[in-house]
Amino acid sequence: VCIHRVRSCSSIRFIKSKYVCVFDKSALKFSHQQRLFRTSAVSCGQIVQFKLSDIGEGITEVTVKEWYIKEGDSVSQFDSICEVQSDKASVTITSRYDGVIRKLHYSIDDIAFVGKPLVDIEIDASKGVASEEDVVETPPMSHDEHTHQEIKGHKTLATPAVRRLAMENNIKLSEVVGTGKDNRILKEDILNYLAKQTGAILPPSPKAEIIPPLPKSETVPAAPKDKARKIPIPVSRPIVFSGKDKTEPVTGFQKAMVKTMSAALKIPHFGYCDEIDLTQLVQLREELKPVAEIRGVKLSFMPFFIKAASLGLLQYPILNASLDENCQNVTYKASHNIGVAMDTGQGLIVPNVKNVQVCSVFDIASELNRLQSLGSAGQLGTSDLTGGTFTLSNIGTIGGTYAKPVILPPEVAIGALGKIQVLPRFNGKGEVYKAQIMNVSWSADHRIIDGATMARFSNLWKSYLENPASMLLDLK
Repeated sequence: VCIHRVRSCSSIRFIKSKYVCVFDKSALKFSHQQRLFRTSAVSCGQIVQFKLSDIGEGITEVTVKEWYIKEGDSVSQFDSICEVQSDKASVTITSRYDGVIRKLHYSIDDIAFVGKPLVDIEIDASKGVASEEDVVETPPMSHDEHTHQEIKGHKTLATPAVRRLAMENNIKLSEVVGTGKDNRILKEDILNYLAKQTGAILPPSPKAEIIPPLPKSETVPAAPKDKARKIPIPVSRPIVFSGKDKTEPVTGFQKAMVKTMSAALKIPHFGYCDEIDLTQLVQLREELKPVAEIRGVKLSFMPFFIKAASLGLLQYPILNASLDENCQNVTYKASHNIGVAMDTGQGLIVPNVKNVQVCSVFDIASELNRLQSLGSAGQLGTSDLTGGTFTLSNIGTIGGTYAKPVILPPEVAIGALGKIQVLPRFNGKGEVYKAQIMNVSWSADHRIIDGATMARFSNLWKSYLENPASMLLDLK
């Protein structure tokens, strides 16, 4: 008996079979315990292997840091599945299907590989057939019906951080009106939606209005600083002595440092050091700090250092360039994406502020606040950590006056900033005055940058910081 496109017969399931011949009853009994062909559709539901997709930047493996679901949970498209950490950034993985989680392939801190199954999701076969390579051959399972959150008719645009905020507050993204580009849902949209539901009054956005600077008579006086020398306090940690060596794998940001520094060894470094008198900048910052705080931003010295560096790069673009592997071509970068080295619990990371050449000092400070918050929480995205063209490392926040910074390929220059010290100096009249002195240590790629260029750039950067009012002439 020839059967055309048989999908099932008794307990036997067929996959992609166009013509199947069943000879007699004994043959059916013989094949009762065997699967004759693969299946691409199961009437009671499909088990789909949701594989870890390529997340870019040549990443092949990641560490599973947190699961947002467990076996038996219902998920919808774009719901957060888990958070993974590569050697470059943390990434939130979202679901491509509506269904029920049947299996988690990894535990916390396991290494997951790109292209390998992450979770098994049971989907409703009547709503659509998954791609054949995602189907897992398993017996049909009886299960209760589950309700799912549905995104109606369109793909909701939102960053992983926004999706997580919505999930934590049990908000359906399909019910939120996005005010970003292409109707993208922003963090403010979630907060506003939550405020409407709870009646909460949210603080105004820092960028909603520009508040004029306070008159000098009304300026908030700075709190008196303790002039006593600060003594570093050791971190209290329990001392464990087992008498045995311990071996741990190199993972995460530490693994990224191994790769980057190995590549940096190929670069012939040369160093250049100088000292900067920040007396006027210290006074200016003290005046602007209260204004920035009113606008919701913490103002440090780093935004001034970054902006001054960008103004210098406009005059010396060779320092904002990259050299190809064969040392045949130099690419001058149009954007000034200036990286800032940060010390976090996960290790050293270097996020960068994008397009500094078109940013104000306040814009840079606001972006630094965002990067520092995400860096402390280990939630920096790949876009925050890649694309840098020039780097500053403020080692002075921890201690020390001089350093020997190592260039981050494919960049060609980096600066290390020491701590600010109160030291005696002479003015133009030969009088001794109390000066705020900071030391800077530059490293440059000697294959394309000579010492004179580095010195001239450093002198220009120094002049902007020693006379901050002069920056107004060149600000764009």
